Amino acid sequence: MKPKTAPVEKEVSINNGYAKAQLPKTVWFDARNLDDERKTLALVNNMRFENLLIRFENYGKLKAPRRMKLIVEVTKAAAVESLPKEVTLCSKDIELLRQVKSDGYSTTFLHQISNQDEMDAAWQLGQEFDNLVVEFTSVTNIPLELLIARLQKKSTRLLKIVDSCQDAEIAFGVMEAGSDGVVLSTSDLNEIKALDKLMSIQETGKLELFKADVVDIQHMGMGHRSCVDTTTLMKQNEGMLVGSTAQGGILVSSETHFLPYMDLRPFRVNAGAVHSYIWAPDDMTRYLTELKVGSKVLCIDTEGNTRSVTVGRVKTEVRPLVKIEVEVKGVRLNTIVQDDWHIRILGADGKPRNASTIKEGDSLLAYLSVGARHVGIKIEEKLEEK
Repeated sequence: MKPKTAPVEKEVSINNGYAKAQLPKTVWFDARNLDDERKTLALVNNMRFENLLIRFENYGKLKAPRRMKLIVEVTKAAAVESLPKEVTLCSKDIELLRQVKSDGYSTTFLHQISNQDEMDAAWQLGQEFDNLVVEFTSVTNIPLELLIARLQKKSTRLLKIVDSCQDAEIAFGVMEAGSDGVVLSTSDLNEIKALDKLMSIQETGKLELFKADVVDIQHMGMGHRSCVDTTTLMKQNEGMLVGSTAQGGILVSSETHFLPYMDLRPFRVNAGAVHSYIWAPDDMTRYLTELKVGSKVLCIDTEGNTRSVTVGRVKTEVRPLVKIEVEVKGVRLNTIVQDDWHIRILGADGKPRNASTIKEGDSLLAYLSVGARHVGIKIEEKLEEK
């Protein structure tokens, strides 16, 4: 009888829908119709809004921090003479915009859409200018989808006026690419805070990953492990950080590599034993048992680039487990994962390693986290975990 051998691994190329890199979304704040300008702008000015949209008559009265640019709505050519070239001019008047564009100003076409003719005018005229800001009178996203399609190869940035964080999130996701940005028009402080938090979660960041040397392998017997299924597709160099302690985790690969007996699951990370920490946005950790539909976790690639992804399902079953212990910069970390060939851990060279064949001396990718954790939040506290 021939000895059993691991399946021959054959890498396959998969297209996860990344047709082109997406530019960061932009968020503006509409200050044209505020009830309490001072209170609202005090909050807005300390958040992630990039531009402040104001009426011409308020220019010089409403201040914005230097990091924010003013977008000034104008209705008459005479008003433009008093405005410096640093501001972007916004108007519903096409001829006025054409004139100020020729004078060297950045321009924004502001347009309301309630029917087919107005929708066609939006993209036909809007592509002449730097930005197209649209306001819809109906709740359907179909007009926005059509504008995204019409302007996808144009340099004009498309923004939608919204009055809630939920509406903004939908605009960012329409047709996968989404609008280039949104203009939040509300006096509701809770909605302002919610949109700022959404932008914080959606920001791509970077974690410093280190070469981690395997120092111990221990087969743990049976236990519960969880697969984290997300509502997005991951690439072959992406995964999630999973660890048994708050000191750090090991980069467990997405299921985007060859499997001999089943189709790929590019939305999944077979994360590990249920007690484990998994890294989430805002420098938080979550227990695998805490995750549920709608939870946010970090997807990290082998270069340390991160993005927030949404959990669609968590699948927990009894499986054989293996502890993989590593040492990185004098610190020992461990991750307990399913003891099977098809579970991949990402190596220090960026290539996947089969969990059941990892041995002492191998090098993996790991993250070190300084400090203790209390309900997932990093705190300055002396804590020993073994």
